Amino acid sequence: MAVTVKKIVLWRKEIENKPGALASALAPLASAGADLHVVMGYRYPGDETKGAIELCPVTGKKSVIAAQEAGLSASSIPALMVEGDNRPGLGHAISLAIADAGINLGFLVAQVVGRKYSAVLGFESEADAGKGAALIRTATAAKKR
Repeated sequence: MAVTVKKIVLWRKEIENKPGALASALAPLASAGADLHVVMGYRYPGDETKGAIELCPVTGKKSVIAAQEAGLSASSIPALMVEGDNRPGLGHAISLAIADAGINLGFLVAQVVGRKYSAVLGFESEADAGKGAALIRTATAAKKR
């Protein structure tokens, strides 16, 4: 499987960092039958009382309504989803291509499950995300076995 790169919209909510905050935010989406592929929850460094939840995709009328009921809204953070077969050096090839172009990442969350690689990359601007997508496609095509 080739590596795919697509633009995504993260839905986001700032929260009080307390037990149950994530479960409460996810409850309406679960009830609506939303099929989430990414869920990130974290507290803010330096302020352990605050945090954020980010997730995607939120598609379809029921899921959008549920997300809004949970206090989530579409984030303005430009983001990409990268998925494909894992191979040694893939993450390095992606990060090096972006770094060599002088693009600063806002965040990166990546994992390997079985033989599959997936990553969500956040960028500082739409222009950087667009350049990043092209760079990732080129870097991963050149890194094939």
